Amino acid sequence: MPVTSNVERPDDAPEGPALPVNELFASLQGEGKLAGVPSTFVRTSGCNLRCWFCDSYHTSWDPTHAWMSVERIVEEVESRDPNHVVLTGGEPLLHDASTALLERLAERGYHLTVETNGTFAPDAPIDLASVSPKLSTSTPTAENAPDGNPEEWEDRHEERRIDFGALTTLLERHEVQLKFVVTGPDDMDEIESLVADVRERADADLNDEDVLLMPEGRTREELDATRNVVADLAAEYGYRYTPRLHVDLWNDAPET
Repeated sequence: MPVTSNVERPDDAPEGPALPVNELFASLQGEGKLAGVPSTFVRTSGCNLRCWFCDSYHTSWDPTHAWMSVERIVEEVESRDPNHVVLTGGEPLLHDASTALLERLAERGYHLTVETNGTFAPDAPIDLASVSPKLSTSTPTAENAPDGNPEEWEDRHEERRIDFGALTTLLERHEVQLKFVVTGPDDMDEIESLVADVRERADADLNDEDVLLMPEGRTREELDATRNVVADLAAEYGYRYTPRLHVDLWNDAPET
């Protein structure tokens, strides 16, 4: 998946706040409480984790990007129609300049969703923190890693994937949805335990309707094998089911 083709960008970082951008496009939000809402997506490259099933492979396992100044990104966002902006990745909060971008977009009145793995919690304007804590089933192994060489990442990923300090800070500062990628029923004990731990540690409420179960799958065929199972689990446990509309509509096409 190449960087966005319709925005000319230099390969070297410009002066001032800048981000490594993999994609910048307008589409429909595919997941979560705002599924179906027209949104402009700014996808940064780079991640501190390495989920074996990552649906943004070219921001993590094989990162590709071109540098854009924060001001240029704002200009590109303003040239598009949606008043919702989704900052995603990779892990966008890995980059200090993400805070500068969010501040500039907030000044212009955009609704800001940040899609994050929940291991960073900067002091930044966020209307919806879409937090996707990574379960143990996300850890890469020799059997499932995309590049077949997970040795340097297996232990690192496992050590980093849950940060309760960051998770509780996000919950206390912002409207939050906890969005779990579910591979099957065996994930539920871990999800229940993690939700209970967050509730015990945070000085803010986490309602069941803010816990979302999402089927794992990067293609329509993969979703076909998991969506009904995950929907049944959501009904059984009282959590919210979220589709992956962009996959249903456009399969695994880039910039969707």
